[in-house]
Amino acid sequence: MAKNKAKVPPHSNEAEESVLGSILIDKDAISVIAPILKPEHFYNENNGRIYEAALKLYENRRPIDLVTLTSELKKTKDFSQIGGASYLADLTNRVATAVNVEEYAQIIKRNWIKRQLISASSRISTLAFNEAKESSEVLEEAEKEIFSISQSGITRSFIPVKDALIESFDRLDELHKKSSGLRGLPTGFPQLDNLLAGMQNSNLIVLAARPGIGKTALGLNIARHVAVEEKFPVGIFSLEMSQEELVDRLLVRQAQIDSWKLKTGRLDEDDFSRLSDAMGTLAEAPLYIDDTPGISILEMRTKARRLQMEKGLKLLIVDYLQLIHGRNIENRVQEVSEISQGLKNLARELKIPILSLSQLSRAVEV
Repeated sequence: MAKNKAKVPPHSNEAEESVLGSILIDKDAISVIAPILKPEHFYNENNGRIYEAALKLYENRRPIDLVTLTSELKKTKDFSQIGGASYLADLTNRVATAVNVEEYAQIIKRNWIKRQLISASSRISTLAFNEAKESSEVLEEAEKEIFSISQSGITRSFIPVKDALIESFDRLDELHKKSSGLRGLPTGFPQLDNLLAGMQNSNLIVLAARPGIGKTALGLNIARHVAVEEKFPVGIFSLEMSQEELVDRLLVRQAQIDSWKLKTGRLDEDDFSRLSDAMGTLAEAPLYIDDTPGISILEMRTKARRLQMEKGLKLLIVDYLQLIHGRNIENRVQEVSEISQGLKNLARELKIPILSLSQLSRAVEV
């Protein structure tokens, strides 16, 4: 019977050696992969040390070849440990051309991400076995781990302005064809739309007012207009009111009946008819409610991503900002600032507007 072999973490010696060989035979190769690859991405630590030395030469605007790389490695006493001159010379024979160096770098990066996921899985497993940990804590830590890895895999760089202009022209062309003349999503309030030109993608819009002014009512009216009239999917995170309360408010507005009648049940036949029609309309609208109390930014991000992937989310409404669960920071102002930044990042990631309601203290009236 064959013996069980220990699993070797994902890696590619060939890709690592090909990258190093490429930067030794082509002076331009390092500029291609430097934004993608870091020394810690290498599985073989010696290869990582060689790449780190090459990066130092590149940062100091010095050429990278056998002589300069040998000199740099000798400064840190890594030269003999990595295999000396014979190993460096052997690397130059690994590839005939550096034309595929970016693909080699991507192979290394993908394997590094897999190794990070394996390590994260081990840490998450340890947390899950800890009976002192609540399941919600474990889920939040797991989300942090996975999100951190997913973000590390994203590489953004400069783009030529001509590429951005092409996208801009497409947006303007679409705007020109619209009868509304709004670049963003309409709120349903003409004066507000004229001021904002609609709710713009990637924007965090904060609607702030003191308690009892009607923030939720305005937010729901905007949500109803976008979902019912414009037919765009809308998500609502309601941290203050239950979904039952929100649905009642939506029904009252859609049916145009007195809210007092709905609360007391004193409805006549005409009211019932209006409510029935309103229910049918709202049932067809792409409107989605999550009333999880004390939800965190991490949970919001996960749910919003899923909603966009499954339903094509176009607008997200948060009611309200101060009730979002943040990190345990003693400074409340700093905590709210961090939550706001998290919402802004989410708007940019999903490329949709986020309307966040915010409660002002009554002290501002004094």
